[in-house]
Amino acid sequence: MKRLVILGGGTAGTMVANKLRAAYSQDELALTVVDLDDQHHYQPGYLFLPFGTYRAQQLVRSRHSFLPDGVDLVLCEIDRVDAPFKTVYLTDGRALSYDYLIIATGVQPRPEATTGGDGPEVGVSVHSFYTLEAAKELAEALRRFRGGKLVVHITDMPIKCPVAPLEFTFLAEEWLTKHGIREKTELTYVTPLDGAFTKPVASRELGTMLSEKGIHLETDFTIERIDNDAKEIVSYDDRRVPFDLLVTIPLNLGPDYIARSGLGDDLNLVPCDQQTMQALAHPDIFVLGDGGTLLTSKAGSVAHFAVDIFMENFPAHLAGAELTHGFDGHANCFIESGYGKGLLLGFNYDTQPYTGTFPAPLIGPLALLKESRLNHLAKLAFRWVYWNMLLRGRPLPFTNKMSLVGKRVEDAGSASAQPMPAKASAPAPLAASPKPAPVRKPAPARPSIGKPAAKPSPTPRPSAGPATPTPSGPLPPDPRKGVDSTTDPSPVLPGPIKPTF
Repeated sequence: MKRLVILGGGTAGTMVANKLRAAYSQDELALTVVDLDDQHHYQPGYLFLPFGTYRAQQLVRSRHSFLPDGVDLVLCEIDRVDAPFKTVYLTDGRALSYDYLIIATGVQPRPEATTGGDGPEVGVSVHSFYTLEAAKELAEALRRFRGGKLVVHITDMPIKCPVAPLEFTFLAEEWLTKHGIREKTELTYVTPLDGAFTKPVASRELGTMLSEKGIHLETDFTIERIDNDAKEIVSYDDRRVPFDLLVTIPLNLGPDYIARSGLGDDLNLVPCDQQTMQALAHPDIFVLGDGGTLLTSKAGSVAHFAVDIFMENFPAHLAGAELTHGFDGHANCFIESGYGKGLLLGFNYDTQPYTGTFPAPLIGPLALLKESRLNHLAKLAFRWVYWNMLLRGRPLPFTNKMSLVGKRVEDAGSASAQPMPAKASAPAPLAASPKPAPVRKPAPARPSIGKPAAKPSPTPRPSAGPATPTPSGPLPPDPRKGVDSTTDPSPVLPGPIKPTF
């Protein structure tokens, strides 16, 4: 009997546990899932909670209820992973040995990584919606808001649900209008990218949405600090955006145990093969969900399709054979645009979002890169699909390979198609991929996670590769400057509408 441990009982961890238990008996494969508590959150619902669409109790259920018999759920914090000795150490002193390990602990918002991100205005005029508690506090802040400067701000990419900040901006514009305070409010969208929509087709189709709604756009804004006293966000080139209500999306990092284990890069993301999700440094570790360095969206749909590929490859891995199935970076993203309408994007590693219909040509019924009422209803309906089908590993009528059927494919020269990253054949830095390395404006590099801030180095962010363990502790500020969205490896979508959900 082989032992497989899954770190994380979220979307990817729960899906793969259900699929593995259905495929292998307990005599063949012992399954253990490790997570901190027994609360499974429907994270896409955080976006809607501040506007009253959902109540908090509709977004939380027991993890136990979604795991089948024969899966051991261990509720404890992870201390570290000793990959050479195939052991997971928990903070209560227990040690879990494994033959195979799946890392599915995702990423988490870390406001303390930005100077002032944990200042006295947090919970007063500075808010977020990337946790349940933060979304509840923001709902109360919106209820008290009577007009002024409302700023929606992204600290840096990659983030989970990367289109969510843009969705929040659209929903806020609708909310302000319906409550009669839109004319009293200056609404600004601030991004570190070079545009709200940066992929050519998406930019052409959607580029006027912000201006038509009277939303100001501030691009290439890499935050240096949140000034709690002046109520401003300040960039490294000393641009200042004042706010009365700030909705900021903090830096997203992998959990600290990744750093302590020496498994991650400077964002605590585990470098992994782009097609098999296999950790580059440890062939018996797979990374599913948001916790790896896949050059696509950190989204639930990506987790779904990646889990399917893992299940196709796992029998070969058990037999010691080569993995022959490859993930293409496929993602489908619904984007709320306000007033009961939404957009749908479909993309993968080498195909940007195109116009057209989904899933069938002409008849759709869902429109791509176009607002429709049906897209909005489909996004709301996804909550039922998530609880009743996706998490339980039940079949869905979507293949893990993206189809171009129904899409109006345009000339590659104008579409700036991104080539499929090559499959890594051996542990190596992610920079071995044919995708060019990130190009950034001159700026100090981010100090290693968990270490005290030191004199900044002039070198760029290191390529993704195994890092040495670092002790946990307070996070240093992020001293980098603007991000070019056409070269940053985190996105595949258009700009901040770029690669979730």
